[in-house]
Amino acid sequence: MKFDRVRKEEADTVLKLYRSLLGTPYCVWTEDYPTEKEVEFDFSRDALFCMRDDDGNIIGVISIDDDPNVECLTCWSKTMVPSAEVSRVGVYQEFQNQGIARKLLVGVMEELKNRGYQAVHFLVAKDNVKALRSYDKLNFESVGECELWGHMYWCYEKAL
Repeated sequence: MKFDRVRKEEADTVLKLYRSLLGTPYCVWTEDYPTEKEVEFDFSRDALFCMRDDDGNIIGVISIDDDPNVECLTCWSKTMVPSAEVSRVGVYQEFQNQGIARKLLVGVMEELKNRGYQAVHFLVAKDNVKALRSYDKLNFESVGECELWGHMYWCYEKAL
């Protein structure tokens, strides 16, 4: 497996992965999110990454987001700046439970560190047991909770 940037011509593959996860346990995504709009936004900021299998196929994705609703939360550290939000972590179902989400996070944290960020933060739906277990293994700190978009989330943060 290899951590890599998603290429522009792979936008449909990313959307297909997002759609494949709708309605699966713990997934709060809907037909309205994430969409082509989010994928284009990520491409415009060089912020979309993936894990590839040995044949080069995308098996999981992650993005560096820039959402004002998340950035304005008061739980984020005031000393670990600049910080960046990670979002839209998704792994094809047949590849889940193999540590790929953790590898995506490790890869994107290295990318953020190279870009000069001091910390990373993200939201996890409170009932997403799989993600919560995964992120605990990476020693993220739970720094608060919030309600956004009709869901309750834990707020996680980690220094880079």
